[in-house]
Amino acid sequence: MINKDTIVNKNNKFLVGWREIAALPDLGISDIHVKVDTGARSSCLHTFKIEEFTRDGEAWVKFWIHPIHNNTEVEQVCEAKIADKRIVRNSGGDEQLRYFIVSTIDFNGQQWPIEISLTSRDNMAFRMLLGRTAMHERIIVDPEASYLIKTQG
Repeated sequence: MINKDTIVNKNNKFLVGWREIAALPDLGISDIHVKVDTGARSSCLHTFKIEEFTRDGEAWVKFWIHPIHNNTEVEQVCEAKIADKRIVRNSGGDEQLRYFIVSTIDFNGQQWPIEISLTSRDNMAFRMLLGRTAMHERIIVDPEASYLIKTQG
């Protein structure tokens, strides 16, 4: 039997389940249900409205999210500097031009910056997908487990 404590401490990585709750403090999001997806390269956040604008000569994006799991009534507006715009192939094989932003992700105090694409995930169960680029050298995934990270507060 594998000792999970040994795995968690190897190379300073920590163990997560295939779904977790995280925060995106730079965006004012305190709790978001995240699907941890080692098959996806990039991370993405569900948005249902996006507007590009300029602030101090730089390209920014304003976007609307539904911050509460399984609730489309509550809306939250977020703003972030655009890090990039590029073509992404979605899970259905279709290519989309997406905005990318950089935001800090927080798993109960474990924080680091990640790149996130903005897209509609209306037909998906999770508002956010954490791709393997964001997990690199930080996370070990237990595909049989869920919600291993305790949220603060």
